[in-house]
Amino acid sequence: MPTEKLAPSLIVIPCLNEAAHIGALVHELRPSAERLGARIVVADGGSTDGTRAIVEEIAGNDPRIILLHNEKRLQSAAINLAVASYGEGAEYLIRIDAHGGYPPDYCDRLVEEALATGADSVVVSMLTSGSGTVQKAVAAAQNSKLGTGGSKHRHLSVGEWVDHGHHALMRISAFKAVGGYDETFSHNEDAELDYRLRQAGYRIWMSGKTQMIYYPRASLAGLYFQYLGYGRGRAKNVLKHRMIPKVRQMVPLLVFPVVLFSAFFFVHWLAVVPLLVWASVCLGYGVWTAISQRNPDSALAGISAMVMHFGWSVGFWLQLLGSRSQRRRVA
Repeated sequence: MPTEKLAPSLIVIPCLNEAAHIGALVHELRPSAERLGARIVVADGGSTDGTRAIVEEIAGNDPRIILLHNEKRLQSAAINLAVASYGEGAEYLIRIDAHGGYPPDYCDRLVEEALATGADSVVVSMLTSGSGTVQKAVAAAQNSKLGTGGSKHRHLSVGEWVDHGHHALMRISAFKAVGGYDETFSHNEDAELDYRLRQAGYRIWMSGKTQMIYYPRASLAGLYFQYLGYGRGRAKNVLKHRMIPKVRQMVPLLVFPVVLFSAFFFVHWLAVVPLLVWASVCLGYGVWTAISQRNPDSALAGISAMVMHFGWSVGFWLQLLGSRSQRRRVA
């Protein structure tokens, strides 16, 4: 029986200023959309670089393509709006990141695994790839345990039940049952939703048949602000659900306090030792990666990892302390 008769889907692409990628991405997804009987909704947050014109031109020749204005700009709001507007009659939501690369059969494999496993959500591994010197270094850091703490979705999977992964497919009935994404989250909205899905008894399967390629920030400043947001999002998640951070998250939490503590080196030299140990581990990892891979660009992976750790830690503590301060003022 044709797949589209079993599982009609809604493909959603949240985007903002993605003129360099959106045209090729939509064209790549059109064959899958046709096979799955799916609409492709591009939820744009107010692009000013020509993204909207590109999508409008494609949509003019294909009624399956829809351009949706996302006035709230956030990805979480974009998905919620697309499901509310066009989710009726579709069984599965497929979330596509505008700044990523996908195999031609990506959507097909997701639906196949959802049907085969009975999963309410199918998540995927996210492998990072770069082209420039800095981007390659960031990719090396994000693909490593040093950079991401061994997150399962940062490495290839053989297929397994998990607590969380990079969002790819979700049963729309499950998505609606738990209230969709929390639009107060600008980052970490996927992990927050996965927590509510599990609490409600829904199951999450990590695909062993497909994955996506993520193209990271091409500057260290952009990387820092990205991870600052990730840290804030994780802290909001912890506060909302009274969760205890995992061990792999507890370690980078110490980075910001360690950096602050090092300022007291003039009182005693031992104050700077934790900072030197952290820096040595990260920089040593970069050198080891460059030598083992015979790739000089990877030498900066250690610096990238330090930027990721520091941004994440600063973001977490700012959100945690800011929330507590706000609660005290309210009280």
